[in-house]
Amino acid sequence: MMKKLVLASGNKGKLKEFSQLLSPFEQQLIPQSDFNISEAEETGLTFVENAIIKARHACQQTGLPAIADDSGLEVDALQGAPGIYSSRFSGPDATDSQNIQALLDALSDSSDADSSDADRTARFQCVIVFMRHANDPTPLICQGHWEGKILPKAQGENGFGYDPVFWVEQHQCSAAELSSEQKHALSHRGKTMKQFIAQYQHDVIKK
Repeated sequence: MMKKLVLASGNKGKLKEFSQLLSPFEQQLIPQSDFNISEAEETGLTFVENAIIKARHACQQTGLPAIADDSGLEVDALQGAPGIYSSRFSGPDATDSQNIQALLDALSDSSDADSSDADRTARFQCVIVFMRHANDPTPLICQGHWEGKILPKAQGENGFGYDPVFWVEQHQCSAAELSSEQKHALSHRGKTMKQFIAQYQHDVIKK
């Protein structure tokens, strides 16, 4: 019999990725939107805290084990911003293009980015959390990152979020110019998912 888990998100892309990864283990992943529950209020100050908040909320509302992730972009010249506010950097209902413009504006205003040779180092971070129940004292926590630099303007049509301005040195292009296979092999989420599946199989499936 398939074990039911809830994904603390209604994002179809995330549901597809996680469902594919969990399919060999007979785990049925259901998005929290199917339960008509509200989004958790992300009051944490770190990616780990927010992922735990989202997973715990989904457990409380559904009574099922839950998986949540939290991710974002850290830019060194901006002291780690936009960080946990990446998806709403230019406002509560910001579009990707608005967030990108806000990022480029912030960099142009930064004293660390006054010249064309300025260090624009940055990284994507991703945290995945699995909780067996709302009071789980030892949630499974995985974290991965992806190093790069911020381009002065957007390029590429693939991906989402800040991908068009995230330079990937290994392929000499932006993240938005990578194929989905290339991106999954290199990205913060791809790395974290690999960690998660290994730990989930060892700590949860085999118990």
